[in-house]
Amino acid sequence: MEKELRQAVKQAASNYYKEVYGKKREFKYIPASGKLLDEQDLLNMIDASLDMWLTAGRFNDQFEKEFAQFLGVKFALSTNSGSSANLLALSALTSPKLGEKRLKKGDEVITVAAGFPTTVNPIIQQGLVPVFVDSEIGTYNIDATQIEMALSPKTKAIFLAHTLGNMFDMDVILDICQKHNLWLIEDSCDALGAQWKGKKAGTIGHIGTYSFYPAHHLTMGEGGAVVTNDPQLYRIILSFRDWGRDCWCKPGTDNTCKNRFNMQLGNLPFGYDHKYTYSHIGFNLKITDWQAAIGTSQLKKLPAYIQKRTDNAAYLTKHLADLTDYLILPTVKEGCKASWFGYLISVKPEAPFTKQKLVEYLEEHGIGTRQLFAGNLLRQPALVDNDIALRIGNSPILNSHDLTEKDYALLPNTEFIMNNTFWIGTFPGLGEEELARTVQTIHNFVKEHTK
Repeated sequence: MEKELRQAVKQAASNYYKEVYGKKREFKYIPASGKLLDEQDLLNMIDASLDMWLTAGRFNDQFEKEFAQFLGVKFALSTNSGSSANLLALSALTSPKLGEKRLKKGDEVITVAAGFPTTVNPIIQQGLVPVFVDSEIGTYNIDATQIEMALSPKTKAIFLAHTLGNMFDMDVILDICQKHNLWLIEDSCDALGAQWKGKKAGTIGHIGTYSFYPAHHLTMGEGGAVVTNDPQLYRIILSFRDWGRDCWCKPGTDNTCKNRFNMQLGNLPFGYDHKYTYSHIGFNLKITDWQAAIGTSQLKKLPAYIQKRTDNAAYLTKHLADLTDYLILPTVKEGCKASWFGYLISVKPEAPFTKQKLVEYLEEHGIGTRQLFAGNLLRQPALVDNDIALRIGNSPILNSHDLTEKDYALLPNTEFIMNNTFWIGTFPGLGEEELARTVQTIHNFVKEHTK
């Protein structure tokens, strides 16, 4: 009877979807990003709701397993956002279980200022020192030629995002990490499915992170994941995600280690329940099974989504190529197969118009635009209004509250990106009609300003 009732509810939901959401989406305003949800996504949500399990359960187990298989990694852990994934990845490297390799307060982490704040925030939140290196124009990733100049005896890790699905130079950066014994975290929140010489973004460094926010390559509404091939790092990340506890048993299971009442850890009495023994100053950053249910459905469509993003970016490159006297179009390193989150465009300094004017025109004509997130994070109120220790390139330690124009000038390309760069959409919901309208609107603007 339960099976029949469940099927009846799902059939009603299917009918609802077809009636309410089954029509082709029309865009009066072409968004820079968006989600694609179909009938199966809704049915999975209904299925999870009928389980009434609520916390991570069978759908989460399925998602973590299938996500790891898609990426070709040993371990995948879901979490409630890409930002939480970054926090877990960086926090894991502070674990006492890593011995001499753990990050300690005052250690330095190489990163960039042209990106999203929650790549950098965990560095600051863990009492570490971010060291900012300039970015390249074209790829908008870190200028890897400047990394070694920025190293010091306190440098212990590199923590970078693959910018909008375009991977940074993995060969050069891996070589630096191996040469100087540095940890590497790949923030792949915007780069799910991108590849470097056949290996997927997030699977090459020590830890990779992903976001499943609605704008991303697949969505859970809110959600993220952390992946690794290192069993020790997996256990540490799991601990930080699940309150900091030492126990790795899944909800509803006990005594996986067979030593639940046979341990002596910390200064606790011998035999203290392992389920209530805590080895890290952790969090609770798990997802619900309802989110995981959407993820399992979305994952099946991910290859098609990635291909559509690739096709959309190729269309934009082809049809904007005649404007390169005025615009810089994105470039890709040899060895990289990008998985485009968005399409970055820079206005050349010598152009007879500014980025601001172009962006305003596009928005006025129904074309959505976005900045490259923080622009220059060092100019954001979060840093300017606080006293945060940092370095820029090979500079000595600086205080964020005291930064001057002279300090910002140490990152000239980052300043350029802040002033000259924006992006438009490639997400799978956009078809040739929307892309053609976007391209025509850009051409109209350039024509009006180059008469």
